[in-house]
Amino acid sequence: MVWSIDNEKCLRCGTCVSVCPIIALDLKERGIICDKTKCTLCNNCSKACPVKAIKVEK
Repeated sequence: MVWSIDNEKCLRCGTCVSVCPIIALDLKERGIICDKTKCTLCNNCSKACPVKAIKVEK
């Protein structure tokens, strides 16, 4: 599983957090945190990101 975020691109808008069906993402002051033990790699977050800052690879 590879889940990565480009924190320089990330707007910290929280869109990815709101579309995560299992609440694996959390918006913190320093950026988005992914609980990789919960993440199912559904790709909803990367599809929803307005600046394409998230990459999900199975």
